[in-house]
Amino acid sequence: MSKFNTDCVQCDRLASFLVDVRNDYPDYFARPVPAFGDQAAPCCIVGLAPGMHGANASGRPFTGDHAGILLYQTLHKYGFATKPESTSADDDLELINCRITNAVKCLPPQNKPVAAEINTCNNWLSEELNALPDNFVIIALGSIAHKAVIMGFGLKQSDYKFGHGAEHPLDRGVLIDSYHCSRYNTQTKRLTTQMFEAVFARAKEILE
Repeated sequence: MSKFNTDCVQCDRLASFLVDVRNDYPDYFARPVPAFGDQAAPCCIVGLAPGMHGANASGRPFTGDHAGILLYQTLHKYGFATKPESTSADDDLELINCRITNAVKCLPPQNKPVAAEINTCNNWLSEELNALPDNFVIIALGSIAHKAVIMGFGLKQSDYKFGHGAEHPLDRGVLIDSYHCSRYNTQTKRLTTQMFEAVFARAKEILE
């Protein structure tokens, strides 16, 4: 597996945007954000992309923004994290049999990567996914993450329709879909705590 490169500038729009972000926020990580957790972990969570004041600032997925609140609480509740809150990349929170990554490793403008950026970054994601151990469970947070996972395995998109709570058997494991734990989804109740927890309860059941 090739080494993930936090200096990657393959996507001109994202690389240029991150230069501006670093100028505006010199203390922010503001580079491609690496995955968090052991590559050999059987549970892999795939998000969309770093948030401006979350992973883009901290350098760790879902750390420092609203979306991470529910995620880390849920991970802790189901035994996938040592603490229910992630405050910074150098806190002592550890993941247990779990890994968190993103479909796109760089902060995109308006939190909306374009198709070419998703496709380019899929090389990194594909390597991560194909290095997972047998009998894995992948949790895709949102439809873009879902599609990126399907692409990463070289599968046909039309055979795997996104839906909250949907389970998709794969060759060496299972993909489970969830709505993204974004502020918008949780505040509008499109995604409730109970709905989100049900996904992780199911993942834990499969792994056990």
